Amino acid sequence: MRQGSSRYLDGNKGAVAIRFRFHNSDICVVNSHLAAHVEEYERRNQDFKDICSRLQFRQLDPTQPPLTIMKHNVILWIGDLNYRISDLDVDSVKDLIIKKDFETLHSYDQLKRQIDEKVVFVGFKEGDIDFQPTYKYDTGSDKWDTSEKCRIPAWCDRILWKGKNIQQEHYQSHMAVRSSDHKPVSSMLVIGIKRVNSEAYKKTFEEIVRNIDKMENECIPSLSLSKREFNFKDVKFMQHQAETLSLLNDGQVPCQFEFIPKPNESTYSKPWLTANPCKGFIPEGGSVVIELEVFVNRSTAPDLNCGKQEIEDILVLHLERGKDYFISVTGNYLPSCYGTSIYSLCHMREPIKDMPIKTLLELAETSPDNDAETTEKPLDIPKELWMMVDHLFRNAVNQEDLFQQPGLRSEFAEIRDCLDSGMPDSLPGSNHSVAEALLLFLDALPEPVIPFCFYQQCLDSCSSAGQCEKVISTLPQCHKNVFNYLAAFLRELLKNSASNRLDVSILATIFSSMLLRSPKKQDFAEKTKTQEFFQHFLT
Repeated sequence: MRQGSSRYLDGNKGAVAIRFRFHNSDICVVNSHLAAHVEEYERRNQDFKDICSRLQFRQLDPTQPPLTIMKHNVILWIGDLNYRISDLDVDSVKDLIIKKDFETLHSYDQLKRQIDEKVVFVGFKEGDIDFQPTYKYDTGSDKWDTSEKCRIPAWCDRILWKGKNIQQEHYQSHMAVRSSDHKPVSSMLVIGIKRVNSEAYKKTFEEIVRNIDKMENECIPSLSLSKREFNFKDVKFMQHQAETLSLLNDGQVPCQFEFIPKPNESTYSKPWLTANPCKGFIPEGGSVVIELEVFVNRSTAPDLNCGKQEIEDILVLHLERGKDYFISVTGNYLPSCYGTSIYSLCHMREPIKDMPIKTLLELAETSPDNDAETTEKPLDIPKELWMMVDHLFRNAVNQEDLFQQPGLRSEFAEIRDCLDSGMPDSLPGSNHSVAEALLLFLDALPEPVIPFCFYQQCLDSCSSAGQCEKVISTLPQCHKNVFNYLAAFLRELLKNSASNRLDVSILATIFSSMLLRSPKKQDFAEKTKTQEFFQHFLT
């Protein structure tokens, strides 16, 4: 999983992981390279959380949900975590190293502080550090960094673990290795694993089956539900909400439960709703807690924005050899410019929050080809798009790594709310957060800036600048305005490439996939042609 960039462009930070089962223990090994620089410890915290939530393993059983890192019995987390020493200057750090007072120096370590505050790596352990910092050295030597930056030594390279019955035998660095500006570290861990006695398991299992068969005609499985009605208030685009449902087995036999599809439906719930776990086993007298999660993304937002769909569903909880239970899920969705068409947004002079749902539905069902029938002149481009681009033009033309470094999730939420509720003097959040909000806006459009019906024409004309311009000239007016506006903005960014480190190739790679999306899965050759097409408008 890549980090250190937006999800639209590969970066040089991230993580890889493997998992395996040894006897009856599930083990996961994660190797990560987190964000650099002393002041970026919050970005490293965010990288850790993103890796934990987004790096998933598909299970052999396709009906089972993917496994995340934290679902394993043993987790070994290694790599260049890039946490630094804070609140000490370089001379003070080196003085403590000469004195071998690593305990005092460790108290200024950012990772130790973040773990102590339970911000990241909750439940993880690390052995005592009795070796000097492993970063940064002049490559090929044991000398501390003598470059102009003269970086403060730090324990960037770490080994942490989580799980029961783990004992560390040693934890050390290897000063003799001089092929990098880091010194590697190693650790020997003795890990206790679970091992099931297969014969005893089989015997016990057969005995349980016999007892269940004996009880089958005597007892019917039964559940007690903590609630049967759930209401999610003020659901927003890409904002997770969850409620808990507790199931208590109040019958006399173990039971198996599963959420099942309703008649004529292929899935057990609407696409914006999930139940975790969606099936399971509850022993007699036991209980299980289920999370009902609501999350609206680019695929579900369009119909919710205009009122074609509502936050409303009925879940059917099926009990094997027992009855079905019906759970009502309702809520109110706050329409957003994210997932709303360019045509609709250009016909809204008021914030989408203030628009009647009837008007939103009428706009969604109106074709851009019938624009002449409208009485009021539409906006040239969506005001929300203008607000983001104008903010970046005024504040970020010299911003290094713009569109390549991700923003913060919390800041995106504030930006989304500002766009949906009105026009503030300035948008909140960092330049990187506004830049990612712009990319998410383009990615969430139900019909891309270059509509799907023009996709093949663009591929066929990608080698000719004149033919490319001719295709753009035939777009619906509001789509053409947006395309030309974005292209002009990106050309302005390129005028400042010396400071923002952007070039035509980078911008074409990022924005071609946003503006020129394929109606089906895109192969590598098509991806290359879309980039070639868009490059004509950046030079």
